[in-house]
Amino acid sequence: MLYPALLSPCLIALLAACSSAPEKPVTDTPVSTPQSCTALRTFTLPAAAIGLATRGARVTATETVAASGEGAKAIGAYCKVSGVISPVDPAAPAIRFQVDLPAQWNGKALMFGGGGYDGTIPDVAANVPAGAATQPGPLGRGYATFASDSGHQANATTSRDGSFGSNDEALRNFAGDALKKTRDAALAIVTAHYGQRPARVYFAGGSTGGREALAMASRWPSDVDGVIALYPAWNAVALNLQFGRMTQAMAQPGAYPDAAKRKLLFDAAMAACDRLDGVADGIISNVDACNARFDPATASLNGKPLRCEGGGEGGDGCLSDAQIAAFKVFSTPLELPYPLASGETRYPGFNTWGTDWGMGTGGPFQAIIQTLGLGTEQPANPMPGVSSKGSPPYHSTFWDQWVRYFVTRDVNFNPLALDPLRPGGYQARVVALNGLQDVNQTDLSAFRNKGGKILIAHGTADALVSTQATRQYLGRLQKAMGEQQLEGFVRYYEIPGYGHVFGTAFNASWDSLTALEQWVEQGKAPVDQIVVDTTAVPGRSRPLCPYPAWPQYRGSGSVNEAGSFVCVGR
Repeated sequence: MLYPALLSPCLIALLAACSSAPEKPVTDTPVSTPQSCTALRTFTLPAAAIGLATRGARVTATETVAASGEGAKAIGAYCKVSGVISPVDPAAPAIRFQVDLPAQWNGKALMFGGGGYDGTIPDVAANVPAGAATQPGPLGRGYATFASDSGHQANATTSRDGSFGSNDEALRNFAGDALKKTRDAALAIVTAHYGQRPARVYFAGGSTGGREALAMASRWPSDVDGVIALYPAWNAVALNLQFGRMTQAMAQPGAYPDAAKRKLLFDAAMAACDRLDGVADGIISNVDACNARFDPATASLNGKPLRCEGGGEGGDGCLSDAQIAAFKVFSTPLELPYPLASGETRYPGFNTWGTDWGMGTGGPFQAIIQTLGLGTEQPANPMPGVSSKGSPPYHSTFWDQWVRYFVTRDVNFNPLALDPLRPGGYQARVVALNGLQDVNQTDLSAFRNKGGKILIAHGTADALVSTQATRQYLGRLQKAMGEQQLEGFVRYYEIPGYGHVFGTAFNASWDSLTALEQWVEQGKAPVDQIVVDTTAVPGRSRPLCPYPAWPQYRGSGSVNEAGSFVCVGR
């Protein structure tokens, strides 16, 4: 936190100006003689060359990396560049970034988004989120790739560390400013190395990175040509308030279910809803019908009621009333009695039934799925720590950090004491954070007019960002721009069975980057897209249906082939 008494009046004035000043024009880096990887070690960039206020950027290290891998994993030799962007506020952390410059450059660049509270630099040699396992990632295709930690360095809790939120500049950087600063610094390095600016710039990210993708398209439409946004947490503040509601429900006595009870709920939902798409294939594709039909209070599994007799705790073979009530909080919307800065007053419920909340079985990703789900410890005050031995629900730690560092800025504040519906004296702060953190601009005419394209995809079994919220975003775009105009530059797909980053019933692999390239560069809109499972039944495929359509079994043919399904409901 900044203490004005310790700062000079000039610095205070400077910081105030930076917090409210509009984006300033960028002085384009002139095209010049290409600089070698070694020569880039002394590269510096003045503040005037970055579109938002900084004290400039500099390269801190370079390394020539040899070619590696085979097939789709092959990556040619490249120059790895590390750098920092200096903050205006001396108390704020720097933005640390990395740029990978392939020896065989395709003339394009791609920026990766982060995840959670960010705080680490994403692997810019990796594939895009849920990218095609059989196709090279961006660096392997010859893209110059780059990303940053969004302006702070996380502690051992990594993406759950929100302590940076006590500093205004660090918070603004996380909310979006670091995207512009990183993009400008990275492209200056790309231009210096190759002697020319990239012909195309794309962005790919999931969760927070998905929010960042949409922020790039809305805030800086001239800076990117296309974005891939997976499970985007676009309305972060409303989501955080829903996290608070979910956390407080799970903190009630007897409400927290162990892994065995989570599996019981998953199995019961699968038994009730799997065939609603025409075939029992281990995937709930008709999600809306399942949400309307399934009720854990009246459901049964293997001929036995799911609810414990009398509603009390009855062991791992049933769910108590307290546990059912907590899960129903997850599946129902947060309804705020006050409007946020964007005007919204709700966050929709999750597709709770058929979602793996961390049931301890079901494939190689179960450990991370459990971490991203309900964890291993009940939420409490103080919030249990995150370690290799266990952790509370991911959403609970996220809420805890947001309450203590973003909202109250009181490290000792009890996160269970702040009512998301009635935050009292903190309501104004919550509303203000909505204006800062969320991607609320829904008129994307500038991005559309320049030929920009947006691909959005979201798994229906996501335990951290609701697909119903992404539907809400799409609805806002349609209202602002019209469905016909939206069809020309936006596609949204829901992937049945896919979770947040990973999936138990279906782990998605989709060649979204090729689809985006063809749409932007050749004018070929994506049609007949296919998504492939890499874990539950490796190699099985489904049609990727443009929302609101979903894949229904045709009645014949292999249940593992996309051709046996047809998109219905559009």
